[in-house]
Order: sequence, then C-alpha cells, then structure tokens
Amino acid sequence: MNFYQISKKKKFFNINATLLLIFLNVIFFFIFSVWISFNPQFINYIALMPSNIFKGKYLWTFFTSMFMHGGFFHLFANMLSMMFIGNFVERLLGKKRFVFVYILSGLFAGILFVLSSLVFSSDISTYAVGASGALFGLLGIIMLITPDLPVYIMFFPIPIKMKYAAPGMLISLWLISIAGAVPIGNMAHLGGFLLGLGYGFYLRQKYKNKIKNLQRYFS
Repeated sequence: MNFYQISKKKKFFNINATLLLIFLNVIFFFIFSVWISFNPQFINYIALMPSNIFKGKYLWTFFTSMFMHGGFFHLFANMLSMMFIGNFVERLLGKKRFVFVYILSGLFAGILFVLSSLVFSSDISTYAVGASGALFGLLGIIMLITPDLPVYIMFFPIPIKMKYAAPGMLISLWLISIAGAVPIGNMAHLGGFLLGLGYGFYLRQKYKNKIKNLQRYFS
C-alpha cells in the first residue's frame, strides 16, 4: 500500500506539480517585475488591492497576485517553503488534488484579505501579493491529516509536531508584523490556513482508513 496516495485518479500530467508551480512563480515574478518597471501603474493589473475590488475592477488579481512577490527574498522564502511543503502534500494527495487545493487556498486567502479590509480600513489601499496564503492552506491540510509529523521551523533546534508548528508559524508571523511594523498579509495567511483545515477535515471524513494509516506512519 502506498501511504502517500490518497487519490488514485488518473494523473493529468506527468511532471512534478510542485516544481511546475515554482517555475511559474519564478517566471511570472520576473515578467511582472519588468512590466511594472516600465509603468508602476501596471501593479493594479497584477497585485490584489481591496479598493480596486470594491470598485469592481481588476477582479483577476485574486489569481495573478498569487504568482507575484514583493521582492526576491519574498520569492525565495516562499519557493523554498514550497519545495518542502508542496512536495510532501503532492505525494499525499496526488497532483490533481494538490494543484486544486493550492489554487483554492490562494483564492480564499485573497477573499478573506479583501473582506477583512472592511474592518481594518487601513488595508483597503494595500496591495497583497505572494504564494503564502496558498502555502498556509497546504499547512492546514498537513496539520489535520498528519498532526504528529515532526518538522523543524525557522531556527528552532528540535522538531515540533505539525499540530503545534502550523498554528505556531501563523501566530509568530502575526506577532512579528505587529512588533516590527512589517507588512505581512496575516489575514491572507489565515484565510489560506482555514481553507486548508476545512479541506483536511473533508479528507479525514472521506478517507478515514487511509488517514489513520498515514497518522500511524508519521507518528
């Protein structure tokens, strides 16, 4: 039995989906960066900004913002995380399901970011970009289906179980953004994470025996 294969549906492409998403993120980052360098106003066509959405403009930025980053370090950090998290989730779910939940998490992250700006009015004219919301969706899934998986986070020297590490990362970034006045899309992270938790709960209900085997394997 393959512990990593929840979905046995026919593969829709034969390449590694994680590497494909990393490739697309890198390529679009450079394309969008060059485009914006010619005219800074082009950022409205790429980045997600609540005030634009409320005017019914640039609705496609819910999607394009997932493939744009705020700088090379932002891109590098997210793609490095994608390499480890994405490959693991892809092996668990299969390519098609993995890509589906990745995109869905990113979209829901953007939706919650936009809706939350109605409460935090200072965010209404703030641009949001990056794959972090989608990545937190993947973390939410792992937290629910392999909660005892030991992982290393940041510079912490000992492994932590995923059921503690995932929410710990979410809270840590939130505290960093508050303490250091760092522009981090916390509500987008939360949106992706909640979507991942919901999808993880769905998988636990639908594939009870396989999830139990996974949890025993990674405990």
